[in-house]
Amino acid sequence: MSSSAASVVEQALRVAQMHPDGLVAIVGPTASGKSALAVDLAARVGGEIVGADSVQIYRAFDVGSGKPTRDELESTRHHLVDELDPMARVDAATWAERAALAIRDVRARGRVPILCGGTFLWIKALQYGLARVPGASQELRARHHVIAEREGRAALHARLLNVDPDMAARLHPNDLVRVSRALEVHELTGRPMSVWQREHGFARVLQRAHLVAIRCDGQALTARIEARARGWLANGWVAEVESLLERGYGDARAMKSVGYAQIRAMLGGKLPTGDLLGTIVRVTRIFARRQRTWLHHADVTWLG
Repeated sequence: MSSSAASVVEQALRVAQMHPDGLVAIVGPTASGKSALAVDLAARVGGEIVGADSVQIYRAFDVGSGKPTRDELESTRHHLVDELDPMARVDAATWAERAALAIRDVRARGRVPILCGGTFLWIKALQYGLARVPGASQELRARHHVIAEREGRAALHARLLNVDPDMAARLHPNDLVRVSRALEVHELTGRPMSVWQREHGFARVLQRAHLVAIRCDGQALTARIEARARGWLANGWVAEVESLLERGYGDARAMKSVGYAQIRAMLGGKLPTGDLLGTIVRVTRIFARRQRTWLHHADVTWLG
């Protein structure tokens, strides 16, 4: 372990010691080093890790999800990692229920739960619960996808801007899942998602968590993203996606995630092979930028 990594672990340890009754949540943009920090911290405090990653939770999505290595999984018990069939559906509310049970189980055995992941809506749902909006409508979601494919994602975002400008201002036009969900709520209830969320207020704390993230400037993070993508591609990422498609997992939600979607496009002849690495790096940087924006509005202790 480098001196800088050791320093980050010591800082995280101090946060854990300051809040013995709370939950340390290691968050941060993709490729910032969350998983390694979580494993190191768990070794210091007698901890177990509860995953908060919407791709790592699925079995068979291994190489390109940043899933902990076999050695890490053997040395430190992980919960909600490699747990669900690829075709299973999980949303923020369902994950939060599972995570709360896992945290309770870890504590009951005298161990220390450590939350780790970059799916921030899930973490927020665990902390505060969610507004009581209607469940999903597959019919509306399918309709939104048709609009996005026919007219572009910006057109779908423009529709949201007309009915819920507050939510539209918070969502990137390319964030198809969340834009569609916000439209869906309005279409089902006649009320904007932002109004539902304001009424909920996220004021009642269900799980007291202390968020920590590794400080990493944009240039350094880009270098880490590119190095990681190169390593994963060299380690069989394309073959993994081929295998997932052959096994009938083309419609799995995780197949739409960053990297997996681009490899599938390449395999389908929609992306030149020579453009694959650069495209993955570009979309990952966009994803990381959205994560950093979220963190700027959250109560986070920055390490390093």
